[in-house]
Amino acid sequence: ACWNLLYVCGTDEYGTATENKAREEGLTPQQICDKYHAVHAAIYKWFQIDFDYFGRTTTEKQTEIAQNIFWRLHERGFLLEDTVEQLRCENCQRFLADRFVEGTCPHCSYPEARGDQCDKCGRLINAVELGEPQCKVCKRTPIIRSSKHLFLDLPKLENELEQWLDRSFSTGDWTANAKQITRSWLRDGLKPRCITRDLQWGTPVPHPDFKDKVFYVWFDAPIGYLSITANYTDQWEQWWKNPQQVELYNFMAKDNVPFHSVVFPCSLLGAQDNYTLVNHLIATEYLNYEDTKFSKSRGVGVFGDMAKDTGIPSDVWRFYLLYVRPEGQDSAFSWADMALKNNSELLNNLGNFINRSAMFVTKFFEGRVPVMELQREDKKLLALVGWELQQYIQLMDKVKIRDALKHILNISRHGNQYIQVNTPWKKIKEGDAERQRAGTVTGVSVNMACLLSVMLLPYMPTVSQTIRDQLNAPPSCIQTILQGSGAFVCVLSAGHSIGSVSPLFQKLEADQIEALKKKFGGQQQVPAVSLPSAQAEVAPVIGGDPEKAKQLTQAVAEQGEKVRALKAQKAEKTVITAEVAKLLDLKKQLLIAEGKKPEPAPQKGKKK
Repeated sequence: ACWNLLYVCGTDEYGTATENKAREEGLTPQQICDKYHAVHAAIYKWFQIDFDYFGRTTTEKQTEIAQNIFWRLHERGFLLEDTVEQLRCENCQRFLADRFVEGTCPHCSYPEARGDQCDKCGRLINAVELGEPQCKVCKRTPIIRSSKHLFLDLPKLENELEQWLDRSFSTGDWTANAKQITRSWLRDGLKPRCITRDLQWGTPVPHPDFKDKVFYVWFDAPIGYLSITANYTDQWEQWWKNPQQVELYNFMAKDNVPFHSVVFPCSLLGAQDNYTLVNHLIATEYLNYEDTKFSKSRGVGVFGDMAKDTGIPSDVWRFYLLYVRPEGQDSAFSWADMALKNNSELLNNLGNFINRSAMFVTKFFEGRVPVMELQREDKKLLALVGWELQQYIQLMDKVKIRDALKHILNISRHGNQYIQVNTPWKKIKEGDAERQRAGTVTGVSVNMACLLSVMLLPYMPTVSQTIRDQLNAPPSCIQTILQGSGAFVCVLSAGHSIGSVSPLFQKLEADQIEALKKKFGGQQQVPAVSLPSAQAEVAPVIGGDPEKAKQLTQAVAEQGEKVRALKAQKAEKTVITAEVAKLLDLKKQLLIAEGKKPEPAPQKGKKK
């Protein structure tokens, strides 16, 4: 089926976190939003996350749509007025909303709980419940004062919400944690939810009795999906007021679930304006860093804007982060594991198969796909590949992104095995029947490589395109391969000319990974990383030539690629040995240029 798709995202810019950050950096809230919107947009661009539109919540459309929803809720009797006890800092002359106050969590005693939610136990908090509260600005103890606020009457909407949730749970794909978190909110019974705040920075509340207040960020922010779409197209209501024809997918970490499954749907249900409600709520568990948590303040972990500076291509980042995506349970980012997966799965499995199959076409068949005469063994392989493809499509439809990736890697594993068993590089030198067999195996393999390029598209867009460029594949192959039933189709027929072939991936070396692990390990001591077949230790010497080292790093990389390609093509042993000797010499020169002393070569020893 062909879907008309809209993919939106944006920066949620109002609230206390922004006011806080602006104060820290000596900027206005608007300046801080402009600065970080650009930072976010650049990160997504580098990662090739291709939103149709990447917007923000500080727009006129946001004010217009949020205020419209507010008035509709008001007219229909879904808002309550109540007086709230709040913490006020007399020194700063302000009420302390959410993030302007910290104290001890009343549920789990975590000492740094915020005024709206505890980061440790995840429970929501009313700021006045905090033990030993402190103003984050001046560190003084605030006093309790009362202030009038508006509440969304969730108990009044509970019945309608439950009916809608039953339908959405049974017809859509909600992750298990999303269902469980939502059910636990309903089990405890919904309470009215305050939707206004005593702040300057936010969408203004249009009601004359509350004109000095703004909307609470969790009432306001999800409306951003609608206003961002409205800033993209004046046809926005075709998406957001069209539940009969539109399916809505939401992606988030599990701590944001209740706002998307309870609070925001209640706002839309209460507005009674035929809004599109979420059909599929996809929540991940948490991603940890090595054996601890990511922490910006402690400098632990790699964040979006830093990934670029590691020298590792964005496609490799995408591959590894999706490989360890926390579907079903928390998972951890680990440098050693990233290097291992890059070197084993990308380099030795996927890259090796695609490179070899294309190289055989170039080397043995003058760059043209040979004639294929399928035997029983080939048909068995095609059936196996077709099955993996169907699993991939089904898992992608269910948004099991990590699980689907495993089927891509399975196909290249089957392919490598198929080549090893059939030895086309030997058969090509034998009689006619053997040469024909080598042709069939090569033709089938290169078609599998083309299939892999299409399956890789959502995971590694650059690599995916590079493979199709190398195979000179027709652009239509994307549609052809993913048609309907998910059968494996031959798109590179006999006689098709392929382009020039080169390796797709580079090895991540142990010393490079060790340096990155140290750099992003924060203040704590970092245990050494050990990778399979790590390079010999090198002792530093004084001196070195950074400019020369830069050129030699490039030369080492290129020579390494050359050696790998020759090995993949099963070139003559003497040729490989000569090129390996060149590589070792370049590495030695590089160590000297880096100001390190090369270890003396061992006289005798096992081959690696």
